[in-house]
Amino acid sequence: MALTKTEKTEIIEQYATKSGDTGSPEVQIALLSKRITQLTDHLRVNKHDESSRRGLLKLVGQRRRLLAYLRQKDYDRFLTITESLKIRRK
Repeated sequence: MALTKTEKTEIIEQYATKSGDTGSPEVQIALLSKRITQLTDHLRVNKHDESSRRGLLKLVGQRRRLLAYLRQKDYDRFLTITESLKIRRK
């Protein structure tokens, strides 16, 4: 269920702003988005898995807060990450 180490490092390398960057909002949003898609696929098969549904809602809320932060701090970076991950924006 969780991201494998290789998937995680690929995402970090793709969205990092500099070498060794694992905590920037872009990297965090990309990792959360990958995890959200995995959980969404899981819940399509297992409709009654309420604990996973709660975890999904927590991840979506965390991603929403990070996107709001990035939108407030640097709108160009916000537009770039939402376009590359195909996330709807308000």
